Amino acid sequence: MTWLIVHAAATWFMVGLIWTIQSVHYPLFARVGAGDLIGYESEHTERMVRLLAIPAGVEISTGAALVWTRPAGVGLWLVLVAGALLVAIWTATAFVQVPLHRRLGDQPDASVVVQLVRSNWLRTRLWTVRAVLVAVMLAL
Repeated sequence: MTWLIVHAAATWFMVGLIWTIQSVHYPLFARVGAGDLIGYESEHTERMVRLLAIPAGVEISTGAALVWTRPAGVGLWLVLVAGALLVAIWTATAFVQVPLHRRLGDQPDASVVVQLVRSNWLRTRLWTVRAVLVAVMLAL
């Protein structure tokens, strides 16, 4: 049960973070002037990496640990579905969000900010579904 509690805490931290990014932080990119956007983007990326490195690592590692050490009553299928969502989230991060951030850092463009906000809805929804699955695991 310890792995699951730690996993749940990390997952719910990440859900809170992604909703904050989606509803507050990313939309504010549009209010940064073109001359300041490169610096703002760089600072955003640096600070976000520092903020999420530990909780993301904990979420990934404890999610993997649950495959072998899940509490009684928590089916392997539930852990695997939640894990597949995590893989989808980080795949979207690597292949969609990171390239968009790089584009913003190279050439500030309001259309890239719009793409960043719109595409991030996928991660926001997936993490929210994951959090519900993890809550179900805790309830079992």
